[in-house]
Amino acid sequence: MSKTTGTDTTPERADEDLGAAGSQLSTAPREDLPNLPSLGVIGWARWFWRQLTSMRVALLLLLLLSLGAIPGSLIPQSGIDETKVADFRKAHTFLAPVYDKLGLFHVYSSVWFSAIYILLFVSLIGCIIPRTWQFVGQLRGRPPGAPKRLTRLPAYTTWRTETEPEQVREAALALLKKRRFRAHLAGDAVAAEKGYLREVGNLAFHIALIVLLIAFAWGQLFKSEGNKLIVEGDGFSNTLSQYDDFKSGNLFSSDDLVPFSFTLNKFTGTYEVSGPNKGTPRTYQAGLTYSEGAYGKDRKALVKVNEPLEIGDSKVYLTAHGYAPVITVRDGKGNVVYRDAVPLLPLDSNVTSTGVVKVLDGYKNAKGVGEQIGISAFLLPTYTKGSETASTFPALLNPVLNLTPYHGDLGVNSGIPQSVYQLDKSHMKEFKDSKGAQLRDNLKPGQTMKLPNGAGTITYETTKQWANFQVVQQPGTDWALAGSLAAIFGLAGSLFIQRRRVWVRAVAGPDGVTVVEMAGLGRSESAKVPEELGDLAGILYDRAPGAPDPDEDDNTTPDPQVVPAEGAEK
Repeated sequence: MSKTTGTDTTPERADEDLGAAGSQLSTAPREDLPNLPSLGVIGWARWFWRQLTSMRVALLLLLLLSLGAIPGSLIPQSGIDETKVADFRKAHTFLAPVYDKLGLFHVYSSVWFSAIYILLFVSLIGCIIPRTWQFVGQLRGRPPGAPKRLTRLPAYTTWRTETEPEQVREAALALLKKRRFRAHLAGDAVAAEKGYLREVGNLAFHIALIVLLIAFAWGQLFKSEGNKLIVEGDGFSNTLSQYDDFKSGNLFSSDDLVPFSFTLNKFTGTYEVSGPNKGTPRTYQAGLTYSEGAYGKDRKALVKVNEPLEIGDSKVYLTAHGYAPVITVRDGKGNVVYRDAVPLLPLDSNVTSTGVVKVLDGYKNAKGVGEQIGISAFLLPTYTKGSETASTFPALLNPVLNLTPYHGDLGVNSGIPQSVYQLDKSHMKEFKDSKGAQLRDNLKPGQTMKLPNGAGTITYETTKQWANFQVVQQPGTDWALAGSLAAIFGLAGSLFIQRRRVWVRAVAGPDGVTVVEMAGLGRSESAKVPEELGDLAGILYDRAPGAPDPDEDDNTTPDPQVVPAEGAEK
């Protein structure tokens, strides 16, 4: 069977029936150009609404939303890191006022970003609702009847057969239904349509975008995020006062916090001991005992990197780890005025750490005068001779703690906020050794530093470990995931599924021989329509074989051909 294919999508070549058939393949609302001279207030409002709810405007707003998120990623945001914002203001005295006026330090809560977000939301809803209703109407209806002149359609074939027209139409109807076309008899032809999942995918994609926008907005308004550093043996309760730092959405309240508590039993960290990956963590986990609510039962859990503990709507992430030397300070009479594990901040991948010990009350110097003590601490978890400024391994293989004590006024009562990891030495004095040099010493666990003139002692007892946890509560993440998956599958369906129609007309010719015509029309120009029509024509031709033309020999039987539309190039 020989076949030739061709297409002709030139609008002026289509008659009224073809135009009507083609327009029904799309559920997009028809937009008439506004009559600008006669537009009034209502007319302009309608025109603005039509433009806002058009697909091109929705895509433009989506692009603007993506572009608007760029400065939110590149410029420090006040709701995320106030310190970086302050540093940026100091370093860029000219740009900072400009950024303030443009709202670039709080992009996601700025007026212009919110306007784009809301307009996109309205545009998508206004675009989807009419398309959905029109699509539902098409699903409830039937494919339209065949155009008067099938030869004008992009893919067309015809042949003559001695089979009765009714039998040809019945065979065509059965064939098209078997190929999952929606088909029915319409006059002297069979009308069939297929590919409705294309529009379903298109609508699903845009509905998924709305779900994503709602989930994103809901998550930003009701989210909360806090950090807490916990030393082994200490606990945490999910209340605002327990957090080291905390930030939340505009509509979040303390009543939204999930009630739970947990205790850090032990942190376990093991590392590669040799090779190019020496020092790389192999095991990095925190063993917890947690309970839900005020009277919940205690449960055990392991929190690892990227494996959080989920309690209700909250997730507890393990974000950092370090060491906390246990230090004891005694006065000149031997009284313990301070004993605690002091968390130190890591400086490098080998957990070389630094921090401050602040003794605020209870200490009296050799003269019996009350003072405050500040101690600068520098810890090497693995000390190696010749490397006094950095640890050579992250584990506690040979810990050495360097202590430098000061005495005087720490300035904590001045009303100026202070970091617990920094020491204000402006009102502090150094302790001097017997040679008049500043007192400092390297201690191993169990060793003690003596302060001059019987002023007391400082003992490095042992070393505990600490872990930092981030507690995140962000509703809407499940909806966002579902929306993302639906958007992917919807977009794939709208791109790879083609909606098309097929008509089969069978009528008796002037000589009594049945003339069969088949034609196909797709929503967009594609080679698949002629190919599919040729395949269907070949099967139907086997059931209704061709009859010889009057001017041909009786033994000649023509095959059906898928021919180009009238006037198309051959």
